Amino acid sequence: MTNKELNDLASRIVAKMMHLKTMEDWFEHARDSETAADDDYFSLELSEEYKAYGETAKLLTLLNLFQEDENYEVCAIIKRRLDAVNKILDKYDEE
Repeated sequence: MTNKELNDLASRIVAKMMHLKTMEDWFEHARDSETAADDDYFSLELSEEYKAYGETAKLLTLLNLFQEDENYEVCAIIKRRLDAVNKILDKYDEE
């Protein structure tokens, strides 16, 4: 690797780290603000579609965890629930 390539790579890494630090600072500020109270989360009125996306993310995470543990009986249960949630999402894909 040449010095020019090394400097280019170093510049990219520093730029990426600065971007991540800026995002981290923004998140901490938003999280600590008075308008970001915990009970605000529970008062969100999410659509059925958004709830289904959230459920999908949760189920896929659980599926990965149980697959790693080789607990295939639980995976089958999660898979059935994923199929049900996917039917809900299919309804929104058709629109």
